[in-house]
Amino acid sequence: MSELRQNLITRDWVIIATERAKRPDEFANKKKWVTAVPQHRADCPFCVGNEEDGTLETCRLGDRTGWKVRAIGNKYPALSPTAEWMRISSGIHRTMAGIGVHEVIVEHPRHDLTTALLSVEEVANILLVYRQRYVEIRKNPHIETIIIFKNHGESAGTSLEHPHSQIAATPVVPSQFRSRIDEAIRYFDDTGECLFCRTLEDELAAEERVICESEHFVAFIPYAALSPFHTWIFPRRHSSSFDEITDAEITDLADTLKTVLAKFYFGLNNPDYNYNIRSVPIAQRATKYFHWYIAIIPRVTKQAGFELGSGMFINTALPEESAAFLRSIEIPSDSNFPPI
Repeated sequence: MSELRQNLITRDWVIIATERAKRPDEFANKKKWVTAVPQHRADCPFCVGNEEDGTLETCRLGDRTGWKVRAIGNKYPALSPTAEWMRISSGIHRTMAGIGVHEVIVEHPRHDLTTALLSVEEVANILLVYRQRYVEIRKNPHIETIIIFKNHGESAGTSLEHPHSQIAATPVVPSQFRSRIDEAIRYFDDTGECLFCRTLEDELAAEERVICESEHFVAFIPYAALSPFHTWIFPRRHSSSFDEITDAEITDLADTLKTVLAKFYFGLNNPDYNYNIRSVPIAQRATKYFHWYIAIIPRVTKQAGFELGSGMFINTALPEESAAFLRSIEIPSDSNFPPI
């Protein structure tokens, strides 16, 4: 019989459809690559040698002879740092200027790699640039929220195959952020403890949904995961804002993130996925009630009419079985694999 589970952090009720549940390996990506992805493409704007004049570059990890990671302004930005701040209200209609930041993080010089196949050092380089840009962007007085995210694969929303992620900074706090903060504050007021720290404590005690853990981070599938293999990576140390991450934690997070994505790669045949770093809004740093984390959502199922009409999710994978499956996936020691 199916059961409903509630995710206290999101307040979502999720239907765990046990009667419709699939075996974990049935969620593996069925697509096949027609041709191998080349290491370099002459028509890719992110490949070495195709860089523009540098006016869009905001950060470079590397020296003049080469680069490891680059941050560049999005050529077609959703938000612009040069817009003039403006807010207008006319009756029930409200308008703001599209001021903000929209940048692309080019994660590696090679065109054919993905995070799962990078070295820990290379993943750490990406995280270092995330932190550096986060620290710089938050200085803008008009910025309220910074969102770091990655779209991997067509169904996850990517349009370029060269490994990259993005940073968007908005002049408002999105309603989803506010609702989660409100729930975190309510829990803290009721119990005197951080909801995220309590969630981490309970998952470590239960053990059955943990994928992997390290000195500083724990990766697990939530008790009420919204979709199959929906994964969270929590820092053990309570911290509200991603930019507070230390150098030691960056190296550790790089190892954890690579491990999880490599398990997806080899266990689910390189599925499309999204990840985002959920951090507290700029004005609410150093809180006792919010805990930053990474959410990873493999695109192994699609939302349909029920989800769109109700706002509830149907998860056809048991979180406990999904976590056990990922724990069982062995990652080859040689990471120099061509994309499958």
